[in-house]
Parts: sequence; structure tokens; C-alpha cells
Amino acid sequence: MNADEVAAYLREYPDFLAEHGELFTHITVPHPHGGQAISLAERQLHALRDKIRLLEGKLSELIRFGEENDEIGEKVHRLTLALLEAENYEVLRYALFSSLRDDFSVPHVALRVWNSVLSRDGDDFAEVSEALRFFAGDMTQPYCGPPGDLDVLEWFGEAAPHLRSVALVPLRRDAQVFGLLALGSEEAERFFPEMGTLYLTRIGDMTASALRRQLG
Repeated sequence: MNADEVAAYLREYPDFLAEHGELFTHITVPHPHGGQAISLAERQLHALRDKIRLLEGKLSELIRFGEENDEIGEKVHRLTLALLEAENYEVLRYALFSSLRDDFSVPHVALRVWNSVLSRDGDDFAEVSEALRFFAGDMTQPYCGPPGDLDVLEWFGEAAPHLRSVALVPLRRDAQVFGLLALGSEEAERFFPEMGTLYLTRIGDMTASALRRQLG
């Protein structure tokens, strides 16, 4: 019998080795990490230990992700309360910007609002290009990545030349976008295209709701 025939036989009769357990002490295989040959039973023990280490690593990773999500969830909760308690637009803006900078460690934050019933003086209500409005109107989720040729960098003032990545979060009234929340970073990998946007979307929804209450 050749090796393939032996393998086929064992697959067809899986109880063979159970009925001939003494073979485990006589069959040797290479040590998985080098060195001299070991028995098949010892090799199986090494395989189980490797699998346990792999599972432990995955469990640790899941626990870490869970703890990170809990921490982010707590920060989002604090921001939600601050937005709900805001008495006017100025307090709302301060709560939003300070939360993003202090809690979420976003170094640069900007906001633009258009098509609101009430408006105010200041950069937050400055005119934006028609091209940017069309871009924002077509967004189905926050944009994360390099600034490219989007004319949002000027919103960040003196920091603009140093920014390497941005997150643009659409603010909606029903299905219509009426503004953008912009986050900027000097790190190219802080906001990248493949990153998850669940919490950014939630922050955008909360911000839009609070702004609608203040601005109509």
C-alpha cells in the first residue's frame, strides 16, 4: 500500500486507531518546532496546545475590542448628555468641540451649516461651494481618508497645510444634508477609508438632531 491508500483506509475506517491505540506510541513524526522525532500522541498534544494558544489570543483580542467599544460607548453617552443639556447654539458648539478634542482626541474640528432656518455670524455658517454641497448630499456614510481636492481644509485655518487625513460626517434633516462635521488629523492613518464609521455616524445623527433643535 502506498501513502494515499493508507490515508484513504484510515478515512474509511476512523475507528482503526481507536482499536489499535498502541500504535500511537510507535508512530513518530517530526517535532512541530524542530528537533528530534516524537510520538504521534505527543505530536497531537503539541497541536492541541498550539490551538489553545491561538484561541486564547483570539479571546484576548475580543476582550480588548469589547473594552475599547465600552470606552467609546461611554464617551458617546457623555457627548449625548452634553448636547441634550445645551441651552443655546454656543453651548452646544462648545460641548461638541470639547468632547471631540478631549474625549476622542481629535486635534482639529470644524463645522459648516447651511439651509438652516436660523443662522448666525461666524465661520460655522460661512458659504460653502456648490460642489461640496453636491458631494455632501450624495454621501451615504461618513467619508474617511485623505483630504484630496475637497475644499474643506481651509476650515481648519493655520492647521490646514499639516493635515493628512480627515473625517467628514454629514448632518441630515430627514434625507437632506444641511451641514458637515469635519475632523482633521496630522496622522495619515487616523482616518482611513476602511475604518468603521458606526460611531461617527451616531455622533453625526446626535449633532444633527441637536442643531435642528437650536437652528430649525
